Amino acid sequence: MGVVEKVRDNQRERLQGILAPVVSWFAAHAVHPNVLTAGNVLFSLLAAWLVIRNQLVWAGVVFLFGSTLDMLDGMLARLKNQVTPFGGFLDSTLDRVCEGAMFAAIAWWLATQGNTWAVAALVLAMLGSMLTSYTRARAEALGLTCNGGWITRSERVILLCLGLVTHQLVFMAFVLAVLTLWTAAQRIHSVYTHLPRDVEKRNMV
Repeated sequence: MGVVEKVRDNQRERLQGILAPVVSWFAAHAVHPNVLTAGNVLFSLLAAWLVIRNQLVWAGVVFLFGSTLDMLDGMLARLKNQVTPFGGFLDSTLDRVCEGAMFAAIAWWLATQGNTWAVAALVLAMLGSMLTSYTRARAEALGLTCNGGWITRSERVILLCLGLVTHQLVFMAFVLAVLTLWTAAQRIHSVYTHLPRDVEKRNMV
């Protein structure tokens, strides 16, 4: 495990410790994890609408809150022993919807500002984001663990929110384009390195 992954895991553990009482409250009030998943989608769509309305700071705050629910739903599912394959599939799929809505809204906002290069960079960032998720899913289908790289969804959310609340979306678009594509490349290289050659040959037949 690399330094970045160790730091990420440590921070995630700390954050989960802080959020544990909230998760316990949800469990005590019989809240289903899918309710939090749906909440993430609703708040993300609201954040996208706020971007279009040029309410960037509020969009960042709302998107961060919705993304926090995305972390809570997994914690709640584990606490209540309600982890299911479909729940994980639904959560990952809706994460792409939430991220896609935000990317689309920000791209629209950048276009209205006449920042065509930033729009292009954001499209590349969206491609990098999708590739980062896809490479992990494809690697897991091959029996490999592939969750490394410089930035995952959590870091992408933080960077997007920082760009929104500081009104530095142009700069953040280029940063995300570089980091997401680099992360996807890191994962591709990791799979190539760890995939047994006999498995690779069988999948090419």
